[in-house]
Amino acid sequence: MNSGNQTTLSTANLSFLRLLPEVRTVEVLLAFSIFLTIHSLRQRKREGLAMWPVVGMLPSLLLGLRHDMYEWITHVLEERGGTFTFRGPWMTNLHCVVTADPRNLEHLLKTKFANFPKGDYFRSTMKDLLGDGIFSADDDTWRTQRKAASLEFHSAEFRSMTVRSLIELVHSRLLPVLDSAHKTNEAIDLQDVLLRLTFDNVCMIAFGIDPGCLQLGLPKIPFAKAFEDATEATTIRFVTPTAIWKALRAVDLGSERSLKRSLKQVDEFAYEVIETRKKEIESNARDNARPDLLTVFMKQKDEGGAAFSDKFLRDICVNFILAGRDTSSVALAWFFWLLNKNPEVEDKIVEEIKMILEGRDKTTNGDEELVFKPEEVKKMEYLQAALSEALRLYPSVPVDHKEVVEDEVFPDGTVLKKGTKVIYAIYAMGRMESIWGPDCRDYKPERWLRDGRFMSESAYKFTAFNGGPRLCLGKDFAYYQMKFAAASILHRYHVKVVDNHPVAPKMALTMYMKHGLKVTLTRRDEAPKINLVVNS
Repeated sequence: MNSGNQTTLSTANLSFLRLLPEVRTVEVLLAFSIFLTIHSLRQRKREGLAMWPVVGMLPSLLLGLRHDMYEWITHVLEERGGTFTFRGPWMTNLHCVVTADPRNLEHLLKTKFANFPKGDYFRSTMKDLLGDGIFSADDDTWRTQRKAASLEFHSAEFRSMTVRSLIELVHSRLLPVLDSAHKTNEAIDLQDVLLRLTFDNVCMIAFGIDPGCLQLGLPKIPFAKAFEDATEATTIRFVTPTAIWKALRAVDLGSERSLKRSLKQVDEFAYEVIETRKKEIESNARDNARPDLLTVFMKQKDEGGAAFSDKFLRDICVNFILAGRDTSSVALAWFFWLLNKNPEVEDKIVEEIKMILEGRDKTTNGDEELVFKPEEVKKMEYLQAALSEALRLYPSVPVDHKEVVEDEVFPDGTVLKKGTKVIYAIYAMGRMESIWGPDCRDYKPERWLRDGRFMSESAYKFTAFNGGPRLCLGKDFAYYQMKFAAASILHRYHVKVVDNHPVAPKMALTMYMKHGLKVTLTRRDEAPKINLVVNS
């Protein structure tokens, strides 16, 4: 009996000894995991994000992508006092400094402008979409486009043409489309309608063509969808290691496959516009003096004295479509969504419009359709404040990119080595208490008013239109376009967002609403109606 027990014990001991290396391995792995976790959490306290071996801060970034990337960036910046360094996986270029500090923005956008170009990384990432256009270009290529566009934007003829085209589009197309939706009591995607408005507008003033995107029935425009898909796929490159997206491009898979197909449609549209315009110029089929930007660039020469290539003209077209189509339309979409949540602001805008109209010449025929005059649009100070407040909270371009040419130090003390990528977070800036105060997340147009007059903020505090030498050339026109369209709608309709309609930003170059903006329209009570006819 004892002998049997001893044999059993000996066997058990032997089995335990055999298991001992495996137990030790598990213990070592567990201890190592605990060490990594503690180390990463310590790094989080020091760096702002958990720092893991090999993959760096990538897990935190992926978590941010699952929810709301822009809010995630805002949260990290708030914790880090306005600036933090993101460290990506080893052997990748996902390393950058992210900032929302106005002092740093003034430093990189103005004071040391030459030391912070867009840079090779941005250009190579955006090249398939934007090419050598003004948004991604640097140095002489950028200066050439900037100078030509600036001269055109500031000419009296160009300004007059933009006013005429906007009146035509709003009254001949936008309002009839909205009236049709009102009569049928159907919900309409206002973001889509506004994108159509601004697309037709930019094509008319920049290329001298009318694509007819905004019409009754809202016809499908393949280019518009392709352009939006291309910007989204291009944005994905910025959160993907370069080697990976280039590999996907080489084998035509994933988002790169989508980008390739979308760009094919974008290119077809751009080259067709260029070819049509060239034929018109050659045949004198139209007034060649018409001030559209494409004609201006077609008549210029490059440094070698030759005409610009079709590829370069294509890049110009795509860049100005991005500037003129997406920015104003998505800003207006967020504006109307904010009005739905803040009806008291809408009431004040409508009241301001009524007061301005009361000052009209009483000999005007009251039966004519009301068209706002440029001087009336200029007087809409509260409306401009409400639009600026919407842009503060939902900037059309939520983040932008620079690269450091030579070693530099930001005013907040952040050390920047040559080649460092810098991201300035425009969306986050609108939500920083250090910049806008404890009510920074509230929608308050009054913060833009001084004694009832609109007062602009520093371009390095309110960066929706960029700043320094790259300040948006179309800023004044964008405000006029948004004010004219918004006032024309609000004077006639109350816009109500459909109940339970999901609203969230889409990750793209511009801040599209991911699910559009479904709304219904109600005609405003016109009584008491302003009598614009003098009784004899």
